Parts: sequence; C-alpha cells; structure tokens
Amino acid sequence: MPLKLHLRNFLSHWGNWVLYNPVLVLLTVGILAIFAWRYTVDNLSINTDTAELIAPDAPFQKNRRNFEKAFSQDMHTLLLVIESATPELTKSAAKRLTRLLSADPANFVSVYIPNDNEFFRQNGLLYLDIDDLQTLTSNLSQAQPFIGRIAQEPDLNGFFSILQDAFTSSDKTRVVPIDLSSLLDKLTAALHKSVNGGNGLLSWETLIAEKRLKAQQANKEFIIVQPRLDFTKIRPAENAIHAIHKAITEIQEPSVPAVKVWVTGEVGLEHDELAGMSEGTFTASIFSVVLVCFILLVAYRSVSFMLATLITLAVAMIFCGVFAALSVKHLNLISVAFAVSNIGLGVEYGIHFCLRYQDNLRENGDRGRAIHRTLLAISPPLLLCAGTTAIGLYAFIPTDYKGVSELGLLAGTSLFISLFITLTVLPALLQLIPVSVSPQPLRPNAGFLTLSEKLATFTLHYAKPISLLTCLIAIGSIILVFKIKMDFNPINLRDPNTESVIAFKNLMKDKDTSPMTLTVMAKEEENIKPLQQKLSKLSSVDKTISLFDLAPGSQEDKLAMIEEMSLVLGSQAQGFPSLKPETDPSASIGRMVKTIDGILPEKTDVHEISALKSFKKELQDILIEIENRLQPSRRLFIEKVQTTLLGTLPNVMNELLTGFNAREITLDNLPANVKDRWLSKDGWYRIQIVPKKDLNDLNNLEEFITDVQSVAPEATDLPVMYWESMKAVIGAFKEAIAIALITITLLLYAIRRNLTDTLLVMTPLLLAGLFTMASTVISGTPINFANIIALPLLLGLGVDNGIHMVEKLRHSLSEEKNIYQSSTARAIFYGALTTSSSFAGLAFSPHQGIASMGLVITIGVFWIIVCTFIILPALSKLVLRHEIKYPDR
Repeated sequence: MPLKLHLRNFLSHWGNWVLYNPVLVLLTVGILAIFAWRYTVDNLSINTDTAELIAPDAPFQKNRRNFEKAFSQDMHTLLLVIESATPELTKSAAKRLTRLLSADPANFVSVYIPNDNEFFRQNGLLYLDIDDLQTLTSNLSQAQPFIGRIAQEPDLNGFFSILQDAFTSSDKTRVVPIDLSSLLDKLTAALHKSVNGGNGLLSWETLIAEKRLKAQQANKEFIIVQPRLDFTKIRPAENAIHAIHKAITEIQEPSVPAVKVWVTGEVGLEHDELAGMSEGTFTASIFSVVLVCFILLVAYRSVSFMLATLITLAVAMIFCGVFAALSVKHLNLISVAFAVSNIGLGVEYGIHFCLRYQDNLRENGDRGRAIHRTLLAISPPLLLCAGTTAIGLYAFIPTDYKGVSELGLLAGTSLFISLFITLTVLPALLQLIPVSVSPQPLRPNAGFLTLSEKLATFTLHYAKPISLLTCLIAIGSIILVFKIKMDFNPINLRDPNTESVIAFKNLMKDKDTSPMTLTVMAKEEENIKPLQQKLSKLSSVDKTISLFDLAPGSQEDKLAMIEEMSLVLGSQAQGFPSLKPETDPSASIGRMVKTIDGILPEKTDVHEISALKSFKKELQDILIEIENRLQPSRRLFIEKVQTTLLGTLPNVMNELLTGFNAREITLDNLPANVKDRWLSKDGWYRIQIVPKKDLNDLNNLEEFITDVQSVAPEATDLPVMYWESMKAVIGAFKEAIAIALITITLLLYAIRRNLTDTLLVMTPLLLAGLFTMASTVISGTPINFANIIALPLLLGLGVDNGIHMVEKLRHSLSEEKNIYQSSTARAIFYGALTTSSSFAGLAFSPHQGIASMGLVITIGVFWIIVCTFIILPALSKLVLRHEIKYPDR
C-alpha cells in the first residue's frame, strides 16, 4: 500500500506541474526533441550485413568463417547468368561483360568466368569424356571438306557455292557437315528473323562442335562477381548492381539477338529482397498511416484528439531513436522492427488516455481536473502493462539471435519512453488544444450498440458453454501445433517474381548448375580422396569435386585423339580466316534459286521438299531487299545476312583450334588463379559437394544436408547456413518465450498479489498464442525467419489487453452492464485495430516473408480480440462470480 500511495502522490504532483506549465513542458520537450533528432540522424545507421545476426559463436558460424577466410574470393558474390540464342553469342557476351566490369575497380573487387581463361581454352578438350571427345572427332572428320572450302572463301559467295554443290552432289555429307534438310531448316529460321526485321544467328558450335564443353549444352555462361559492399546503405550492393545493368545495356548489339543476363547469387538475392522489403513496406506504411488516422477519428470523433495522439507518438519515436543511437548505434534488419512495435503500443497508450479523458470531461466540464483524474486513473495500469511487456521483450536479450536480442532491448525500453512521453506531452497538449466534447456520451450506431449489448449479455450469460468450447478448441489447437511446418529456406521468403529468385530456382533444378552446394575443408592431402568416395556414395549426392579432379583422367588417350583431329584438319588447324566484308551475293543467290528449281521436281521426301521451298522463299526475299535498298543500307543488309549465317564460324573454329594445343595437366602446372580456388594459401583443401535432387524441395534440401553432415559434420556453405540458422532461431525463441512467460507471470503476481488475477491475465495471452499457431497450420503458413518475429509483438499486445480487461471486469462484471461501451474496452478494441492496421498492409507485400509476418500478426490480433472480449469475460464470470461487484466508474 505505501508503494501505491507514493506512486499516486508522485503522479498527482507530476500532473499538477504539467497542467500548470504546459507551454514550458512542450517547449522543453520540443528543444530536446530537436537535439535528439540531430543526434539520431548523425549517429544511428543501418547495418544490412546479416552474416552475424544469428548465433555468431555457434559451430556452423565458425565453419562458415573458416571457409570465408580460406576462400574469400568466393564469398559475398553476385552470380551473373548469361543466356542468348546461341552458345557463341553467350560466350562472347560473357567475355565482353567481364571486361567492362573488370575495368570498374570502384564497384568490383574481382570478376571472372569460372571455366574461361587461357588455361581452360587451351586444355578444355581434356576435360571431355572419352565418348564426347570421340563424337567431336567424328564430327570434325565429317566437316573437314566444308571447313577447307569455306576457309578458302570465307564469305556469302563461298558459303552459297558450297550449298549449291551439296544440292547436286550424290554424297551430301562430304560437302556439308550435317544432314542437308536439317541444315536448311536452321538456315531458314535464322534468315527469316534477320530478313524480317529481327536478329537471327546460326550456331556453328551446335553444328560442328556441340560436345566441346558440357556446360554449354545448356547454353549458359556464368560470371562470378565480388562487388564492393557499402553496409551503411539499405542496399549495400546498389552501386555495383547499377553498374552491372549499365554494362548489360552496353554489350547489346543491334544486329544480333538480345542477350539476357540474370543477376542472382547470395548478394543478388539479398539486394532484391531489400528492394522488395523497402518498396512493399513503404506502400504498406502509407496504407497503415491512412488507416490508423481513420480508426483514431472513429474512436475519438475528434480531429484534435487524433492530432494530439499522432504528435505524441512522433515525439516518442524521436526519443526512442536517440536511445537506439546511444545503445546499439547500428540497427539491423531485425531490430529495425522496434519502430513498428513502438508505433502499435504507443498509439494504444494514447488511445487509453484520450478515451478516459473524454469520459471524465463529460462528467466534469473542467479540463484540468479531467486531465488530472485521467492521469491518476490510467497511469498505474499503463505502467504495469509497460513493465510486464518490457520484461517479456527483455527476455530476448540473452538469446543467440542478435537481431532479436537487440529488438528486445530497443522495443522493451521504448515502451517506457513512449509511456513517459504519453503522460507528459499528451496532457500538456490536451490542456492547450481547444477540444469540444459533447456532454452526452457518444452513442454508436444503433445496430452496433444493439450488437455489443447482446454480445456482452451473451458472453456472461453463457459463460460455462463458452469456457467448455474454448477448452475443446484449445485441445484441438494443441494437436495442430505439433504439425507446424518450419521453412528454413530464405529463398522461399523472397518475391518469387524477382529475377534473382527466378534465376536461382532455375539453377537449383539442374544438378550441374545448382548453386546450393556444400563444402568440406580438409588439411591432409591423403584424406581427400577417401572422403570424396564416402560422400559420393550418399544417395543425395551427385558428385564431389576437389583439386585432384582438375587433373583429368585418360590424358594419354585424349591427347592422341586431339592430335588425330589436328591431322584431319591439316593446314586448317593453323587458324581460320576472318570473314570477307562487302561481298555482293546476288549472283550466287540467283544460281542457288535456279538450282533449287531444278532439283525440286526430282524430290520425293516431304520434309526435304518443304525445307527447299522455305529456303528458296528466304533467298528470294534477300534478293528483293538487296535490289531495292540504296547504299549504305544495302551494304549493311548484306553484312547482317553474312553475320547471321557465318558470324559465329571464325570464333568457333579458332577456339577449337586453340584446344589442339592441349598439354598434359598435372597439379603442379595448374595456374595459380585456378589452384587457389581449391587449395588455400593456408593449406586447406576444398571439396565441393553437388546435390543429386532438386533442392527447391525442402525435404530434398534437408536430406542433402543431413546425409553430408553424417559423414562430414563440419560441412558448410549456403544450405547449412540456412538450416542451422533456422534451428538456432527456433531455439532462441523457445528459450526467450519461456523466460518471458514465467517472468511476466511472477511480476504480475508480485504486483497484484492475487493469483486469480494473474492467471486471468495470462490465460487470453496463452490461448491467443496457441490459436495463432494452430491457424498457421490451417492456413498452410510455415514459420520462417520473418513471421517468427510476430511472437514478441503479440506477446506485448496480449499482456496489455489482459491487464486492462481484468482490471475493468473486477468493477463491471454484471450481465446488466455493457462492458464493451466502457472507455477501457473501447481503448483495447481500437488499440488492437490500430496495431493490426499497422501490419495488415504487409500481408499484400510481394516479399513472401513480410507478407507472412503481416498475415500472422493480423491473425494473432484477431485471436487476441476474441480471447480478450469473449473468452476472458466468460472465464472471469466463472472465477469471480462469488466476489463483490463494485459499481462502474
């Protein structure tokens, strides 16, 4: 009792001082707010580096740091995936893009194509399987006559001359390298695009040397880019990615098909995620602000009260910001959510104060006296709410999840800051702002009033059936909770329509391109091969790669086959000439058309007849264009046609001929820039483990990680980081929530000294949490990195509502009284609405994690309202029915 008297006396003196000096109070707070704002702007930054947010001292984090230290060139990178109409164009675009990015050291640390350097260009044929190399030898032997002739006359006239001979030759395979009908189909398709305003390109690598490199069967090239990251920005890679998009525009050529470059990889995914979060959150924030203002207008029926609440909230946010600048200095992607939590609960404090003040002002028209009575009545329960909620949030401080640890510190302390500002600034504003309050209580819509009266009567009259039904639903919810799904793959949280996610998921479908590989490091050379053999036997592993796999097998046989190819080509093996420019092919095309007309009557094969007719049509269109164009348009058109048909041939041949200089590869003669990616300077050998199954399926991903860790527990890389991080997060939340619930319960009991009240306050909180988790199962919403943050936010709201409602029910527990029309009940209701409106817009965010968080919080707020307004009164009627009912105040 002495403590309550001391608190009441302090509040009374404090209220008197504020009311007698409202201008001084607001002026002092305003000056301090300006200094606080300047300090916050200058000293509070956002660190978007997520690497150390979760369990920084856990073994999986140490393994990751060891990997990053040994092979830093592969960490925090962008992966550029280049695709185009032909392998040749894809490779040339990749090389040009690499050159442009390498010339920009301000934005990039390193840029390289994994399998494209002087070493691989010379020795790439040795990495083909024997069967693939034999196929290439056979293809070159068949193409040798064509290569010899086109090398003598490398232009359209020479090419059409060869085709004309193929039409009349008895052995067409001795003239052109593939089936003539198939070749004509490809020629016709390419020419049709070019002649009709598009860009076509014939791939000679596909025709002659399709087995030269297996990686090109998918017609993709990869560039690994290590950007310079600026973690003081919301999007640290923004400058680098902007430079990449600019370079992509520069490599596009008007006379050839467009090149598509996908920007993905670890950094690319994070960049698109942050962009989506920023855009989605901004849109949702605008929606939420408008909705909150509307709710406050409905609650107060007064613009003055709404403005006073919003001003108080804004001032509180400034001082909460300066606390963040003093305590943590850098907000991370999780702790920044303290602002949202503070808005939700801060508005609730203002609503409770203003609605109680309105009631007091109607009873007693004296403004100062009404404010003073409100301050004395509302401060103790608000202080209890802030204390219990803060204790719950502080329980997250000792967890290994740094993001949530800092969130607990900031959000918990911000509650006291917001409450202090509410009890200081709001009374001063209400003392000065002219407000008009009707002497009669505001009457809601007749239909709504009737509904609330019936609901109040129904809840208390049918207390036993409601309680029994609640028990049954709780039992069902407990069963459902055991079926909760955990989604530890951050890829599934991101906007599925962004290019980084689309590209990443497409790469994951193919075991040869999946970036979701695992890595094991070992020091002893003699352990590498045995470990690779063990890992390769796992059902979820497709293959393993280490330094020792860079020395190809059967090199003697392969070198003999390469020498045979060189002998087959003879003098052409020395180099292929460049195409001759500015050759008018009109005469050659005319002869081709006549030849086709001559042989068509002799043909019986339907496919061959169709191919010849289609090709003839394209040739006639070319003649029309040449005859009717003026210079220099005619020259450019002829050059375009020659590029379409022969543009890729010189590069394909010269790259192939470079491979004829292959030499025996040993680990000693591997170039340093290749060897360093598999053997670190500290002597660590790297084993890369490639999955066999599509890791877009979470079951496959978990199986892959579990299998590999059964052989190599120290395995690391993205899949392990995702999996272990989620386990750490779940463990941290379980621990923190258990501590929070126990601490809140003990604090409530210590303050109220009443076990019944303590249990009544905690019951709706526990039930709302249980029902929310069960609802995620029913809605098919898995628990993930984003929506798990909803739990501490709902914890605070649930405790506050429980305290306010139990306090009210102790004075108004009667079927004849409509408890829903009291200022307390209305404040709880409108406070819950403002909180849910702050998050409801997030449910429509393109970012799947943000959307799921908005959905879970909205569901949670719904259950908090149900438990507070229906279940808690019913339980209170049963528990408190023998206690004295005091008149409503």
